Amino acid sequence: MQNVALMTPTARALFGRAHAAARDALAPLEARDRQVFLIRLERWFQNLVDGLESVYGRRDDFDEVVVGLVAQLALQYVRRPESLKVLDLERDLSPDWFQREQMVGYVCYVERFAGTLEGVLDKIDYLEELGVSYVHLMYVLRPREGENDGGYAIADYLDVDPRLGGIDDVDRVCAALRERGMSVCVDLVLNHCADTHAWARAAAAGDERYRDYFYTFETRDEPDAYERTLPEVFPDFAPGNFTWVESMRRWVWTTFNAYQWDLNWSNPAVFREVVHIMGELANRGVEVMRMDAVAFMWKRLGTDCQNQPEVHDLLQALRACAKIATAAVAHKAEAIVSPSDLIHYFGTGRRFGKVANLAYHNSLMVQFWSSLASRDTRLMTHTLRAFPPTPPSIAWGCYIRSHDDIGWAVTDEDAAAVGLSGSGHRSFLSDFYSGQFPGSHARGAVFQYNPATGDRRISGSFASLAGLEAALEARDEALVQLAIERILLGHALICGFGGVPLLYMGDEIGLRNDYGYLRDPDHATDNRWLHRPAMDWEAVARRRLVGSVEQRLFEGLRAILRARKRTPQLHATYPTEVLDVHPHVFVTLRRHPLGPTLALYNLTESYQSVPTAVLHEHGLAQAFDQLDQRFVDTAGEYLHLRPYQRLWLV
Repeated sequence: MQNVALMTPTARALFGRAHAAARDALAPLEARDRQVFLIRLERWFQNLVDGLESVYGRRDDFDEVVVGLVAQLALQYVRRPESLKVLDLERDLSPDWFQREQMVGYVCYVERFAGTLEGVLDKIDYLEELGVSYVHLMYVLRPREGENDGGYAIADYLDVDPRLGGIDDVDRVCAALRERGMSVCVDLVLNHCADTHAWARAAAAGDERYRDYFYTFETRDEPDAYERTLPEVFPDFAPGNFTWVESMRRWVWTTFNAYQWDLNWSNPAVFREVVHIMGELANRGVEVMRMDAVAFMWKRLGTDCQNQPEVHDLLQALRACAKIATAAVAHKAEAIVSPSDLIHYFGTGRRFGKVANLAYHNSLMVQFWSSLASRDTRLMTHTLRAFPPTPPSIAWGCYIRSHDDIGWAVTDEDAAAVGLSGSGHRSFLSDFYSGQFPGSHARGAVFQYNPATGDRRISGSFASLAGLEAALEARDEALVQLAIERILLGHALICGFGGVPLLYMGDEIGLRNDYGYLRDPDHATDNRWLHRPAMDWEAVARRRLVGSVEQRLFEGLRAILRARKRTPQLHATYPTEVLDVHPHVFVTLRRHPLGPTLALYNLTESYQSVPTAVLHEHGLAQAFDQLDQRFVDTAGEYLHLRPYQRLWLV
């Protein structure tokens, strides 16, 4: 037991009891299965104890919490299907499975993509044709009826929305996709649950045990003290962070909406509940847990109650639980926060590389839209160059847009560094993408205007924000082609940055804004449904019609994905360096044993010229473009880029 000798005194003192509890729980298994679990327990026990001790270490029952949790993990492993135990072993041997250049993600609302989970089975050929290897199925777990924040107010974590089918359909879909080389991702909302969840109903009915699952207050004294430093997530339709619940005669912490009750993670019973949920979903075949709203999980008076150190400890402990009992599973942190805060979700310092496997590169998304509007890449270059290095065991989730709105995460400091006003630039971006700025090609809508801060977020589909909607309405083929080039530029950026590109449903065929959401009373007050259209399968069929918008986008994206999969330099373990080369061209360098890859992205509708010296400097005197599959001329003083051209030079 070499790992035991390396443990801290606290972990070493606990390991014997935890090991014995696990052995007892594993009794029904064959000797080899028992041995595999116990080896993993020994390997990851220190990470588990470190995370838990930082949060719960002062409790008198800390030892019992840890030992009971390990027994719980062992029981999860006893119930784990044989096929998934084999997958666990595969992932033990290939821990970089999610970092590989072959990984391509697809994100969709099940109902809007295929109607039901059963319907997803009929769309697997389409996903395979596109080249997908990772499928994020949204709005799967059963939400509350009526308003539910787009499915993120969960009424039951272990059941599915009845409109989609039954819980056993999750097993079938996961198995079918896994057989075709696709991993399933499902949302696990960690900060809150619905007010109709069994825990909340029991708390409202007076059950003290479940009341401890939430933050509740008899008077406004504590809520008012917290409110002094708390921002508002939805100031338009959910102002404040606390809701009076008459049946309880208490105030409940509700960061997002009155019907979403924040969970009290200072109670270890909540931690164990979530571990149970994770294990049950993993045993149904879910391979990636998207940990939703994680930045808000810990509360501390006098702060904005976001990104607290305990959040990273909790996520480290959750990841250790998965490594012990369901080793095939990866964790993706949904933390849409500033770069200085974001890096901690991969783990820094004593948590280095121990927190999440994946996290969203929100800054890459924001800077793409910023540079596209301004035709200036200096802010993008400055901001992304300043990102701290990441652990080699992680991967960014790279995306152009998601199901959520776009918030302009541009700091005043970064803006000032390139001669801009932070507030002025954020205001410009909101004007541009809501179509209010003269000459804007975008068709978007302002989401959640906050007059106190001037913050205006933006809703809109990729195609509509990139100008396709306006171009088609104008029946101007030149504008249509420019919009297509902008969209393919964005796809190339997220596929070539290093990480897992996440394609949102419909972007591959240019689906535009859906204004029909205004006719649905459950959606009409939330204009994020503008960019959540149902899949248009007639439009999908036009991907085979040569010259159609759908065909040009679909085949253009497929060419990018094929180039990605034949470029080993895009494996996520190799860091991306951002080079300061040109004010209108974004340039990245990835060093690799097979040679470097230099990527150039012209974010303007004008021709741009980049000095060939930058290619020669990095050993690319002979440069082959992986995207166009041709050699480029590096003999002259400049390399000339067409409007919105993208190059991956090797």
